[in-house]
Amino acid sequence: MRIAFLAMAGLVMGVVGGATLGIGLGLAWIELFNTSEFEGYAGMLVFFTFMPLGALIGGLGGATLFGMAAFRDHEVAVARQRVPREGVSRM
Repeated sequence: MRIAFLAMAGLVMGVVGGATLGIGLGLAWIELFNTSEFEGYAGMLVFFTFMPLGALIGGLGGATLFGMAAFRDHEVAVARQRVPREGVSRM
């Protein structure tokens, strides 16, 4: 359950971060290549091409990374053994 929750959290954070990065890259693309702004072409290019691609890549990457980190932590947690504390009596 914890692995699924962290994968979903990674997905959400990756989508937001990827979309933000996509917008930034789109704006840089427009400035570098002098894209036409006739009838909002530059804005449509950024918000219908770069933002969705960034959100897709960021979401997949975030979910994968968070899921793998949670899965590896789960493997380590299973391998741990409890060490009895000294001086504690059991009744």
